[in-house]
Amino acid sequence: MTTSEGDQGEGAGAQRTPVGGGATRPEERLEQAVRAAEKALIEFEIAVETFRVEVENFSRLHEQKLGPLYTRLEELDARILEARAARSDDPEDRRRADEARARLVPIPGVEELMNGWMDGDGLFPEATAMLTDRPVRPPERVRPSEEARKLYRELARKAHPDLAQEDEERARREEFITRVNAAYARGNAEELRELAEEWAAGPELKRTPSPAEELYARLEWLSQRKELLTLVARNLEESAIGSMLRLAPDDPDQLLEDIAAQLRAQLAEREAELAALQG
Repeated sequence: MTTSEGDQGEGAGAQRTPVGGGATRPEERLEQAVRAAEKALIEFEIAVETFRVEVENFSRLHEQKLGPLYTRLEELDARILEARAARSDDPEDRRRADEARARLVPIPGVEELMNGWMDGDGLFPEATAMLTDRPVRPPERVRPSEEARKLYRELARKAHPDLAQEDEERARREEFITRVNAAYARGNAEELRELAEEWAAGPELKRTPSPAEELYARLEWLSQRKELLTLVARNLEESAIGSMLRLAPDDPDQLLEDIAAQLRAQLAEREAELAALQG
């Protein structure tokens, strides 16, 4: 386009009206921005929740496979320090040995601190196993199937609370999405299918045009929500389990096997050292 053509186009544009003869509403571009921000935020929330479930599952597997090995290492370290103290009769060696043993011995009144670890019938199996070093049935491994992932994403996009314009509708969606998240965390595709049917049979969201000031407020809320989710995602990624998971996102099981092999090698070294001290 030449400069003269641009000038002519600008002059013509001053007289131009939208196709159909109607004037563009002042809120139209704001509404488009809000819709785009809502969709982007929902996709971000889906990604964060999916990663949270993966971190939670990996943490469960990490404790199941590596927890006993770490516990055994700590026990061997304490016994090695005790054997050294018995040989040297050095007060400093005895102090280190006592401190190592104290870290392994339950403190008095521990049941008062076990919030959520016991009920009227006593300690839960996991707590008993930790205190007595007896085996317990490993926690159920949960990995949502591809169908469950697809259903979860579809439900999150349709029923997300961020799509609500009224408090009552937001409350309904929040309650529903809570159930969706719980079913996804359990990897229950059947329950997700039932929830999809329930949502399809429910009332449809009726959207009405919003004044410009409400749209600005909506954009501000969406921005704040994204900042919060960014913080949640960063905390997940920087956590010990999240950092481990990011090392091998395609094969986390092999990562655990590699770490377990390293721990077993350390156990063999500790056991040999203890045997030499006691020999």
